[in-house]
Amino acid sequence: MILAVPKERKARENRVALTPDVVKDLCGKGFQVSVEAGAGLNSFISDQQYVDAGATIVQGIESLYQTADVVLKVNAPLGEEIALMKPGCVLMSLMFASTSPGLVEACAQQGISAFSVDAIPRITRAQKMDVLSSQSNLAGYKTVLLAANALGKIFPMLMTAAGTVKPAKVVIMGAGVAGLQAIATAKRLGAIVEVSDIRPETKEQVESLGAKFIEVKGDDSIKTEGGYVKDVSAEFLAKQQALIAKHVADADIVITTALIPGKKAPVLITDEMVKSMRMGSVIVDMAVEQGGNCTMSELNQTVVKNGVTIIGESNLPSLLPLNASQLYAKNIGTFLLHLADKDGFKWEMEEEITKGSLILKGGTVVHPSLQTLVANN
Repeated sequence: MILAVPKERKARENRVALTPDVVKDLCGKGFQVSVEAGAGLNSFISDQQYVDAGATIVQGIESLYQTADVVLKVNAPLGEEIALMKPGCVLMSLMFASTSPGLVEACAQQGISAFSVDAIPRITRAQKMDVLSSQSNLAGYKTVLLAANALGKIFPMLMTAAGTVKPAKVVIMGAGVAGLQAIATAKRLGAIVEVSDIRPETKEQVESLGAKFIEVKGDDSIKTEGGYVKDVSAEFLAKQQALIAKHVADADIVITTALIPGKKAPVLITDEMVKSMRMGSVIVDMAVEQGGNCTMSELNQTVVKNGVTIIGESNLPSLLPLNASQLYAKNIGTFLLHLADKDGFKWEMEEEITKGSLILKGGTVVHPSLQTLVANN
Protein backbone atom coordinates (compact mmCIF):
# COMPACT_ATOMS: atom_id res chain seq x y z
CA MET A 1 0.00 0.00 0.00
CA ILE A 2 1.09 3.54 -0.74
CA LEU A 3 0.81 5.90 2.23
CA ALA A 4 0.56 9.61 1.41
CA VAL A 5 1.58 12.41 3.77
CA PRO A 6 0.50 15.87 2.55
CA LYS A 7 1.31 19.31 3.91
CA GLU A 8 -1.19 20.44 6.51
CA ARG A 9 -3.31 23.22 5.03
CA LYS A 10 -5.15 24.39 8.13
CA ALA A 11 -4.12 27.86 9.28
CA ARG A 12 -1.67 27.99 12.21
CA GLU A 13 -0.76 24.32 11.77
CA ASN A 14 2.92 23.35 11.93
CA ARG A 15 2.66 19.60 12.56
CA VAL A 16 3.07 16.75 10.07
CA ALA A 17 1.46 13.31 10.25
CA LEU A 18 4.59 11.16 9.91
CA THR A 19 8.17 11.77 10.97
CA PRO A 20 11.24 10.07 9.43
CA ASP A 21 11.67 7.51 12.23
CA VAL A 22 8.10 6.26 11.76
CA VAL A 23 8.47 6.37 7.96
CA LYS A 24 11.55 4.15 8.27
CA ASP A 25 9.63 1.68 10.42
CA LEU A 26 6.69 1.53 8.01
CA CYS A 27 8.94 1.13 4.97
CA GLY A 28 10.67 -1.72 6.79
CA LYS A 29 7.28 -3.41 7.11
CA GLY A 30 6.64 -3.22 3.36
CA PHE A 31 4.65 -0.01 3.01
CA GLN A 32 5.53 2.63 0.43
CA VAL A 33 5.48 6.19 1.73
CA SER A 34 5.03 9.32 -0.40
CA VAL A 35 5.52 12.72 1.21
CA GLU A 36 4.51 16.04 -0.33
CA ALA A 37 7.52 18.29 -0.82
CA GLY A 38 7.95 20.59 2.17
CA ALA A 39 5.42 18.74 4.34
CA GLY A 40 7.75 18.59 7.33
CA LEU A 41 9.48 21.96 7.10
CA ASN A 42 7.35 23.63 9.78
CA SER A 43 8.26 20.74 12.09
CA PHE A 44 11.95 21.23 11.30
CA ILE A 45 12.10 18.10 9.11
CA SER A 46 13.71 18.37 5.68
CA ASP A 47 12.69 16.48 2.54
CA GLN A 48 16.11 14.81 2.57
CA GLN A 49 15.42 13.32 5.99
CA TYR A 50 12.32 11.67 4.56
CA VAL A 51 14.27 10.39 1.57
CA ASP A 52 16.93 8.95 3.88
CA ALA A 53 14.16 7.16 5.78
CA GLY A 54 12.88 5.53 2.60
CA ALA A 55 10.10 7.87 1.46
CA THR A 56 9.51 9.34 -1.98
CA ILE A 57 9.09 13.11 -2.24
CA VAL A 58 6.20 14.18 -4.48
CA GLN A 59 5.68 17.68 -5.86
CA GLY A 60 2.11 18.91 -5.40
CA ILE A 61 -0.92 17.47 -3.68
CA GLU A 62 -2.64 16.40 -6.92
CA SER A 63 0.20 14.05 -7.82
CA LEU A 64 0.39 12.83 -4.23
CA TYR A 65 -3.27 11.86 -4.02
CA GLN A 66 -3.44 10.23 -7.49
CA THR A 67 -1.58 7.16 -6.25
CA ALA A 68 -2.44 7.22 -2.53
CA ASP A 69 -4.10 4.17 -1.03
CA VAL A 70 -4.02 5.74 2.44
CA VAL A 71 -3.86 9.45 3.30
CA LEU A 72 -2.37 10.23 6.71
CA LYS A 73 -3.07 13.71 8.06
CA VAL A 74 -3.16 15.61 11.33
CA ASN A 75 -6.23 17.74 10.63
CA ALA A 76 -9.33 16.83 8.67
CA PRO A 77 -8.90 17.45 4.94
CA LEU A 78 -10.40 20.46 3.19
CA GLY A 79 -13.15 19.88 0.64
CA GLU A 80 -10.78 20.38 -2.27
CA GLU A 81 -8.44 17.77 -0.81
CA ILE A 82 -11.21 15.19 -0.50
CA ALA A 83 -12.13 15.78 -4.16
CA LEU A 84 -8.60 14.75 -5.17
CA MET A 85 -8.70 11.41 -3.31
CA LYS A 86 -9.43 8.37 -5.44
CA PRO A 87 -12.53 6.29 -4.59
CA GLY A 88 -11.60 3.49 -2.23
CA CYS A 89 -8.84 5.52 -0.61
CA VAL A 90 -8.58 5.39 3.19
CA LEU A 91 -8.26 8.61 5.20
CA MET A 92 -6.80 8.65 8.72
CA SER A 93 -6.84 11.96 10.60
CA LEU A 94 -8.50 13.99 13.31
CA MET A 95 -12.09 14.45 12.13
CA PHE A 96 -14.29 15.24 15.17
CA ALA A 97 -17.00 13.74 13.00
CA SER A 98 -19.91 14.29 15.39
CA THR A 99 -19.59 18.04 14.88
CA SER A 100 -18.59 17.87 11.20
CA PRO A 101 -21.49 16.37 9.21
CA GLY A 102 -20.41 18.26 6.08
CA LEU A 103 -16.99 16.61 6.20
CA VAL A 104 -18.54 13.16 6.61
CA GLU A 105 -20.91 13.80 3.71
CA ALA A 106 -18.05 14.94 1.44
CA CYS A 107 -16.11 11.75 2.22
CA ALA A 108 -19.24 9.69 1.50
CA GLN A 109 -19.76 11.36 -1.88
CA GLN A 110 -16.13 10.69 -2.82
CA GLY A 111 -16.51 7.01 -1.96
CA ILE A 112 -13.63 6.86 0.51
CA SER A 113 -13.19 5.19 3.87
CA ALA A 114 -12.22 7.22 6.92
CA PHE A 115 -10.88 6.54 10.40
CA SER A 116 -11.09 9.37 12.93
CA VAL A 117 -8.11 9.18 15.28
CA ASP A 118 -9.87 11.34 17.89
CA ALA A 119 -12.50 8.57 18.18
CA ILE A 120 -10.05 5.80 19.11
CA PRO A 121 -11.49 4.18 22.27
CA ARG A 122 -9.69 5.14 25.46
CA ILE A 123 -8.82 1.59 26.50
CA THR A 124 -5.57 0.17 27.83
CA ARG A 125 -4.44 -1.55 24.64
CA ALA A 126 -5.02 1.62 22.62
CA GLN A 127 -2.85 3.87 24.80
CA LYS A 128 -0.04 3.99 22.23
CA MET A 129 -2.58 5.23 19.67
CA ASP A 130 -4.08 7.94 21.90
CA VAL A 131 -3.57 11.09 19.85
CA LEU A 132 -5.69 13.29 22.10
CA SER A 133 -3.62 12.46 25.17
CA SER A 134 -0.23 12.91 23.50
CA GLN A 135 -1.18 16.28 22.07
CA SER A 136 -2.98 17.49 25.21
CA ASN A 137 0.07 16.62 27.28
CA LEU A 138 2.20 18.99 25.22
CA ALA A 139 -0.54 21.62 25.21
CA GLY A 140 -0.67 21.63 29.01
CA TYR A 141 3.08 22.23 29.18
CA LYS A 142 3.07 25.02 26.59
CA THR A 143 0.11 26.74 28.23
CA VAL A 144 2.09 27.36 31.42
CA LEU A 145 5.03 28.76 29.46
CA LEU A 146 2.75 31.16 27.58
CA ALA A 147 1.21 32.29 30.85
CA ALA A 148 4.61 32.70 32.51
CA ASN A 149 5.84 34.78 29.59
CA ALA A 150 2.81 37.09 29.80
CA LEU A 151 2.96 37.46 33.58
CA GLY A 152 4.94 40.38 34.93
CA LYS A 153 6.40 38.41 37.83
CA ILE A 154 8.29 35.20 38.49
CA PHE A 155 6.74 31.90 39.60
CA PRO A 156 8.91 30.85 42.57
CA MET A 157 9.39 32.52 45.93
CA LEU A 158 12.68 34.40 45.92
CA MET A 159 14.48 35.55 49.05
CA THR A 160 17.02 38.29 48.36
CA ALA A 161 18.85 41.03 50.23
CA ALA A 162 16.38 43.44 48.69
CA GLY A 163 13.41 41.55 50.11
CA THR A 164 11.27 38.48 49.55
CA VAL A 165 9.29 37.91 46.35
CA LYS A 166 6.10 35.95 46.93
CA PRO A 167 5.41 32.94 44.69
CA ALA A 168 2.85 33.21 41.91
CA LYS A 169 -0.54 31.59 42.44
CA VAL A 170 -1.89 29.51 39.56
CA VAL A 171 -5.48 28.24 39.38
CA ILE A 172 -6.07 25.40 36.91
CA MET A 173 -9.60 24.40 35.97
CA GLY A 174 -9.73 20.82 34.80
CA ALA A 175 -7.43 17.93 35.76
CA GLY A 176 -7.44 15.94 32.56
CA VAL A 177 -4.27 15.18 30.62
CA ALA A 178 -3.63 18.85 29.77
CA GLY A 179 -4.50 20.03 33.26
CA LEU A 180 -2.25 17.51 34.99
CA GLN A 181 0.70 18.46 32.80
CA ALA A 182 -0.02 22.15 33.48
CA ILE A 183 -0.02 21.41 37.23
CA ALA A 184 3.31 19.58 37.03
CA THR A 185 4.89 22.33 34.92
CA ALA A 186 3.67 25.17 37.14
CA LYS A 187 4.88 23.33 40.25
CA ARG A 188 8.31 22.76 38.69
CA LEU A 189 8.52 26.49 38.08
CA GLY A 190 7.78 27.14 41.76
CA ALA A 191 4.18 28.37 41.75
CA ILE A 192 1.45 27.68 44.29
CA VAL A 193 -1.14 25.68 42.35
CA GLU A 194 -4.86 25.23 43.05
CA VAL A 195 -7.02 22.96 40.91
CA SER A 196 -10.74 22.61 40.31
CA ASP A 197 -12.33 19.60 38.62
CA ILE A 198 -15.90 18.36 38.78
CA ARG A 199 -14.74 14.72 38.87
CA PRO A 200 -13.93 13.87 42.51
CA GLU A 201 -11.74 10.96 41.43
CA THR A 202 -9.11 13.43 40.16
CA LYS A 203 -8.41 14.74 43.67
CA GLU A 204 -5.77 12.11 44.41
CA GLN A 205 -3.93 12.79 41.14
CA VAL A 206 -3.94 16.53 41.79
CA GLU A 207 -2.64 16.21 45.32
CA SER A 208 0.04 13.72 44.24
CA LEU A 209 1.50 16.52 42.10
CA GLY A 210 1.64 18.86 45.07
CA ALA A 211 -1.37 21.02 44.19
CA LYS A 212 -4.38 21.93 46.33
CA PHE A 213 -7.72 20.50 45.18
CA ILE A 214 -10.70 22.87 45.18
CA GLU A 215 -13.51 20.43 45.83
CA VAL A 216 -16.96 21.00 44.36
CA LYS A 217 -19.49 18.46 45.55
CA GLY A 218 -20.79 16.55 42.55
CA ASP A 219 -24.34 15.62 41.68
CA ASP A 220 -26.21 13.23 39.38
CA SER A 221 -26.05 15.64 36.44
CA ILE A 222 -22.37 14.87 35.82
CA LYS A 223 -21.95 12.27 33.07
CA THR A 224 -18.50 10.95 32.15
CA GLU A 225 -17.42 8.75 29.28
CA GLY A 226 -13.92 7.50 28.47
CA GLY A 227 -12.41 9.76 31.11
CA TYR A 228 -14.08 12.91 29.74
CA VAL A 229 -17.05 14.81 31.09
CA LYS A 230 -19.88 14.18 28.63
CA ASP A 231 -22.53 16.37 30.20
CA VAL A 232 -23.16 18.55 33.23
CA SER A 233 -26.09 20.69 34.35
CA ALA A 234 -26.19 24.48 34.28
CA GLU A 235 -26.99 24.41 38.00
CA PHE A 236 -23.79 22.54 38.80
CA LEU A 237 -21.70 24.90 36.66
CA ALA A 238 -23.19 27.84 38.56
CA LYS A 239 -22.29 26.18 41.87
CA GLN A 240 -18.75 25.58 40.62
CA GLN A 241 -18.37 29.20 39.49
CA ALA A 242 -19.50 30.50 42.88
CA LEU A 243 -16.97 28.37 44.74
CA ILE A 244 -13.98 29.15 42.56
CA ALA A 245 -14.71 32.86 42.16
CA LYS A 246 -12.66 33.83 45.22
CA HIS A 247 -9.77 31.60 44.12
CA VAL A 248 -9.78 33.26 40.70
CA ALA A 249 -9.78 36.74 42.28
CA ASP A 250 -6.59 35.87 44.19
CA ALA A 251 -4.85 34.17 41.26
CA ASP A 252 -1.99 35.50 39.19
CA ILE A 253 -2.73 32.97 36.44
CA VAL A 254 -5.89 31.03 35.57
CA ILE A 255 -5.72 28.17 33.06
CA THR A 256 -8.98 26.63 31.82
CA THR A 257 -9.09 23.25 30.09
CA ALA A 258 -12.75 22.17 30.23
CA LEU A 259 -14.20 20.59 27.09
CA ILE A 260 -17.36 18.54 26.48
CA PRO A 261 -17.01 16.46 23.28
CA GLY A 262 -19.45 17.54 20.61
CA LYS A 263 -20.71 20.56 22.57
CA LYS A 264 -19.76 24.16 23.20
CA ALA A 265 -17.20 24.51 25.97
CA PRO A 266 -18.78 25.33 29.35
CA VAL A 267 -18.37 28.88 30.69
CA LEU A 268 -16.19 28.84 33.78
CA ILE A 269 -14.82 32.40 33.91
CA THR A 270 -17.46 35.14 33.64
CA ASP A 271 -17.00 38.84 32.91
CA GLU A 272 -17.42 39.56 36.62
CA MET A 273 -14.70 37.10 37.55
CA VAL A 274 -12.28 38.69 35.08
CA LYS A 275 -13.04 42.10 36.56
CA SER A 276 -12.28 40.74 40.05
CA MET A 277 -8.71 39.79 39.10
CA ARG A 278 -5.69 42.01 39.75
CA MET A 279 -4.15 44.06 36.97
CA GLY A 280 -1.36 42.10 35.33
CA SER A 281 -3.03 38.72 35.89
CA VAL A 282 -3.21 36.21 33.03
CA ILE A 283 -5.88 33.82 31.77
CA VAL A 284 -5.14 31.09 29.22
CA ASP A 285 -8.32 29.62 27.70
CA MET A 286 -7.44 26.22 26.27
CA ALA A 287 -11.03 25.67 25.13
CA VAL A 288 -11.20 28.78 22.97
CA GLU A 289 -11.67 26.82 19.70
CA GLN A 290 -14.92 25.35 21.06
CA GLY A 291 -16.37 28.64 22.26
CA GLY A 292 -14.12 29.17 25.26
CA ASN A 293 -14.32 28.71 29.03
CA CYS A 294 -13.84 32.46 29.51
CA THR A 295 -16.47 34.88 28.23
CA MET A 296 -13.82 37.46 27.31
CA SER A 297 -11.39 35.21 25.39
CA GLU A 298 -11.03 35.67 21.64
CA LEU A 299 -10.05 32.98 19.15
CA ASN A 300 -6.34 33.08 18.28
CA GLN A 301 -5.91 36.44 19.95
CA THR A 302 -4.16 37.73 23.05
CA VAL A 303 -6.23 40.56 24.47
CA VAL A 304 -6.13 42.73 27.58
CA LYS A 305 -9.46 43.24 29.33
CA ASN A 306 -9.69 45.20 32.61
CA GLY A 307 -5.93 44.91 32.91
CA VAL A 308 -6.02 41.09 32.59
CA THR A 309 -4.17 39.42 29.71
CA ILE A 310 -6.34 36.72 28.11
CA ILE A 311 -4.62 34.27 25.75
CA GLY A 312 -6.82 32.39 23.29
CA GLU A 313 -4.44 30.17 21.29
CA SER A 314 -6.45 27.46 19.50
CA ASN A 315 -3.64 25.11 18.49
CA LEU A 316 -1.19 24.78 21.34
CA PRO A 317 0.49 21.52 20.19
CA SER A 318 1.37 23.27 16.93
CA LEU A 319 3.58 25.64 18.94
CA LEU A 320 5.76 22.61 19.78
CA PRO A 321 5.72 21.07 16.30
CA LEU A 322 8.83 18.90 16.55
CA ASN A 323 7.67 16.98 19.62
CA ALA A 324 3.99 17.13 18.65
CA SER A 325 4.72 15.61 15.24
CA GLN A 326 6.95 12.93 16.76
CA LEU A 327 4.23 11.83 19.18
CA TYR A 328 1.42 12.09 16.64
CA ALA A 329 3.41 10.02 14.14
CA LYS A 330 4.00 7.29 16.74
CA ASN A 331 0.29 7.30 17.57
CA ILE A 332 -0.97 7.11 13.99
CA GLY A 333 1.74 4.66 12.93
CA THR A 334 0.76 2.27 15.73
CA PHE A 335 -2.91 2.74 14.81
CA LEU A 336 -2.23 1.94 11.14
CA LEU A 337 -0.29 -1.22 12.00
CA HIS A 338 -3.17 -2.35 14.20
CA LEU A 339 -5.62 -1.96 11.33
CA ALA A 340 -3.57 -3.07 8.33
CA ASP A 341 -0.42 -4.58 6.88
CA LYS A 342 1.35 -3.80 3.60
CA ASP A 343 -1.25 -5.79 1.64
CA GLY A 344 -4.36 -4.06 2.93
CA PHE A 345 -6.76 -3.40 5.78
CA LYS A 346 -8.21 -6.17 7.93
CA TRP A 347 -11.66 -4.54 8.28
CA GLU A 348 -12.44 -6.34 11.53
CA MET A 349 -15.75 -4.54 11.95
CA GLU A 350 -16.57 -5.86 15.43
CA GLU A 351 -13.09 -5.32 16.86
CA GLU A 352 -13.32 -2.59 19.52
CA ILE A 353 -10.74 -0.13 18.16
CA THR A 354 -11.93 -0.50 14.57
CA LYS A 355 -15.58 -0.18 15.54
CA GLY A 356 -14.96 2.94 17.62
CA SER A 357 -12.87 4.84 15.08
CA LEU A 358 -14.20 3.82 11.65
CA ILE A 359 -16.50 6.55 10.38
CA LEU A 360 -17.03 5.51 6.74
CA LYS A 361 -16.25 2.40 4.72
CA GLY A 362 -16.30 2.73 0.96
CA GLY A 363 -18.37 5.89 1.16
CA THR A 364 -20.96 4.43 3.53
CA VAL A 365 -21.31 5.88 7.02
CA VAL A 366 -20.86 2.96 9.42
CA HIS A 367 -20.39 4.63 12.81
CA PRO A 368 -23.74 4.20 14.61
CA SER A 369 -23.64 7.61 16.26
CA LEU A 370 -23.30 9.38 12.91
CA GLN A 371 -25.80 7.66 10.64
CA THR A 372 -28.75 9.69 11.95
CA LEU A 373 -26.69 12.89 12.03
CA VAL A 374 -25.73 12.65 8.37
CA ALA A 375 -29.24 11.57 7.33
CA ASN A 376 -30.68 14.72 8.93
CA ASN A 377 -28.03 17.09 7.61
